[in-house]
Amino acid sequence: MKSKYFQLASNLRYDAPASLVVFLVALPLCLGVALASGVPLFSGIIAGVVGGVVVGLISKSPLSVSGPAAGLTVIVLSAVQSLPSFEVFLLAVVLAGCIQITLGALRAGIIGDFVPSAVIKGMLAAIGLILILKQIPHALGYDSDYEGDLSFQQADGENTFSALWRMLDQQFTPGAILISVLSLAFLFWWDASSLRKRPLLQYVPGPLVVVLFGIIANEIFHMAAPSFAIYADHMVSIPVAGSMNEFLQQFSFPDFSHIGNKEVWIVAATLGVVASLETLLSIEAIDKLDPFKRRTPTSRELMAQGIGNIASGMIGGMPVTSVIVRSSANVSSGGRTKTSTILHGTLLAVCAVAIPGLLNKIPLAALAAVLISVGYKLTKPQIFIDKYEKGWAHLIPFVVTIVAILLTDLLVGIGVGLFVGGAFIIFNNYKSAIMYIKDGNTHLIRFKKDMSFMHKYERKRILEKVPEGADLVIDVSKTGFIDLDNAEIINEYIQTSHFRGVNVSVRRLSGQAVQIIKTEQNGTNG
Repeated sequence: MKSKYFQLASNLRYDAPASLVVFLVALPLCLGVALASGVPLFSGIIAGVVGGVVVGLISKSPLSVSGPAAGLTVIVLSAVQSLPSFEVFLLAVVLAGCIQITLGALRAGIIGDFVPSAVIKGMLAAIGLILILKQIPHALGYDSDYEGDLSFQQADGENTFSALWRMLDQQFTPGAILISVLSLAFLFWWDASSLRKRPLLQYVPGPLVVVLFGIIANEIFHMAAPSFAIYADHMVSIPVAGSMNEFLQQFSFPDFSHIGNKEVWIVAATLGVVASLETLLSIEAIDKLDPFKRRTPTSRELMAQGIGNIASGMIGGMPVTSVIVRSSANVSSGGRTKTSTILHGTLLAVCAVAIPGLLNKIPLAALAAVLISVGYKLTKPQIFIDKYEKGWAHLIPFVVTIVAILLTDLLVGIGVGLFVGGAFIIFNNYKSAIMYIKDGNTHLIRFKKDMSFMHKYERKRILEKVPEGADLVIDVSKTGFIDLDNAEIINEYIQTSHFRGVNVSVRRLSGQAVQIIKTEQNGTNG
């Protein structure tokens, strides 16, 4: 029992600082995603709290962090605009949670196991690049788009790159630039410094120092250098209630009278499926980042997300998924168990109730520095070098996935990456399945793998190489399965080989499962 408490205390040393970092990352993202989705800002906070506390308690993932996801903004915005009311939309969120629980019970979580590693690494690197590109305007004090936007096409008609180009013609905020530059310099220095390993300093997360510096620096600007001061449109904007009654009025509840509405079920199914896919991709990616290489039970995760969406929808929150940005921030800041996830959700709840005014003093430039540092850790140059050293079959799907996500969105980019990665898998399997050896007049065709329709062309091409009058051995001893198309063509070759004077024999293991290849040639055994 003593060792158990010692382990809990040891993990808490890492999880508590990590939870602070995740909280600082999650706060502006929850508000930004809510703003982009056309729902009340407080709905994003609710989803962040539920994703941290409720999903965190039920999930078996040690490092995944759940909350409102940027990938759902288009779906949510469209649903809020098309359904009769926000309360009806909340009903769709609750039903989406029920669908996710059903998917979990059906073991649909195995879908994530079919995503190639190169595609997962490409997804993480793309998210890192997007974080850097999207945070540059906030770091310079030119906030043209909402915090948390990860899509290529922006709501203002710009895209990721055109927005950066247009930004060059705009007026920046000197104070924001100063805060973000000094904050970034500190974060990179802090990560490499030996000071952070000292007894007291090892519990101080660098992002917390950066945020406190941003608040203090901006207060100094207001008093001593007004031209450097940062104002409300470049700062966190969390709803502030004037009283407890006003605070409670920010909660909303689903309208169950529309449960028979077909449109509600369509929205619910869309949310349930897309949120599940994003969760599975995020879980697969975070498990790869886990320094302890633990594996999350994905079907259990779908059920945890479903319960989270039911809870979020019941009290006015947005739909939740496992999200890569917050989860990767958790990993990079040293989180070890799901305690950091639960603590970050608790912090969101406490701060939203107790100190919303203080949170609204945080400059977005300071948070931009934190997110840029997280993005860099996801897309370090060494990651690209490692993929290059592993060969084209890893590098090309990796790069294609990055480019596709940068130019579209997460799910479309992953789909493109899966297509390219799958093409390489098929090509490599196709090229290495059949061996052809010639020794004098004896020719050997050995099938080294199971034979499917994709091998028909290669098998026909090799059979055509066998000259007239040759002795041919067809070796299927290493093959467990040959589909009927291939078996039919091989049998036809055996039966007609006497026309070319080819003597065919078939080599197989005694009692081998492959029995569909005939050994008869000209009415006799070959």
